[in-house]
Amino acid sequence: MAHWLFKSEPSAWSFEKLAGCGPDGTDWSGVRNHSAKLNMQAMKVGEQGFFYHSNEGKAIVGIVEVSKAYRPDPSDKTGKFGMVDIRAVRPLPRPVTLDAVKAEKRLHAMALVTNSRLSVQPVTEAEWALISDMGGL
Repeated sequence: MAHWLFKSEPSAWSFEKLAGCGPDGTDWSGVRNHSAKLNMQAMKVGEQGFFYHSNEGKAIVGIVEVSKAYRPDPSDKTGKFGMVDIRAVRPLPRPVTLDAVKAEKRLHAMALVTNSRLSVQPVTEAEWALISDMGGL
């Protein structure tokens, strides 16, 4: 199974708000980037990802799971973009800051470092394992 990273500004949508949605989670809509769209199209139900607080906090704070597959996003009037649903699995015991990710040489090629503006990113198995360890899992 693949792993992912979802980015959101906590003032707009935080991990805590997602956790408050319960076991069904909620739709991850409003994405208007073609690379992020392709990443969401590749997702399978049950795959997990990191939840990253961008701009405010700049840290990986939790684990999420894809709970519904890619489908059209009704908020997109052009019909070009879609969405998946995600649910909160658990917070990280220790948030992993962007500075910590950048300081770890084994993460130098991670999309969070090399393509920081991409809102939905793939995460390799090695990156997943290392960040999970850094986060206390």
